[in-house]
Amino acid sequence: MMNKGRLEAFSDGVLAVIITIMVLEMKSPRGTDLAALLPVVPVYLSYVLSFVYVGIHWNNHHHLLHACERGGSLGKPAPAVLAFNHSIYNRLGERII
Repeated sequence: MMNKGRLEAFSDGVLAVIITIMVLEMKSPRGTDLAALLPVVPVYLSYVLSFVYVGIHWNNHHHLLHACERGGSLGKPAPAVLAFNHSIYNRLGERII
């Protein structure tokens, strides 16, 4: 059993890695005009939705940990679910283009 502070630090680190990977997956537009931005709008919208989802999860996770007396093992699979959801959002955005 790990203590609550270590679990909170671990989950913060995992979420930071997830956000970093999300940013690295973003592609820049091919041209410099407004028409070149149009094909990547769905991908950027999927990024925004994923970022909001990760932010909500992070906030809820912190509130949950502040309500707990000690850390447990139930919160460990959650970052994997976040990464899976982001990959689905990203693939859906690519299919729309």
